[in-house]
Amino acid sequence: MGLGDKISHTAEDLGGKAKEAAGKLTDNERLEREGQTQQAAAEAKKAGESAKDAAKDFFGNKE
Repeated sequence: MGLGDKISHTAEDLGGKAKEAAGKLTDNERLEREGQTQQAAAEAKKAGESAKDAAKDFFGNKE
C-alpha cells in the first residue's frame, strides 16, 4: 500500500470517527450511522490494500 493510500484511508477513517462523535453529541442517529459506515469503508479499503500487498509479496511483486 502506498503512502498516499494510507493517508487517504486514515483520513476517511478519521472523518468517520468525527461524524460518529458529532452524531452522538447531537443525538443524531443518522449522522452517527454515516460515521460508522464511513469507518467500515475505510477499514475495508485498508484490508483490500493489505491483501493486494500480500499477494504481490507472495507472487514476487510481478505486475
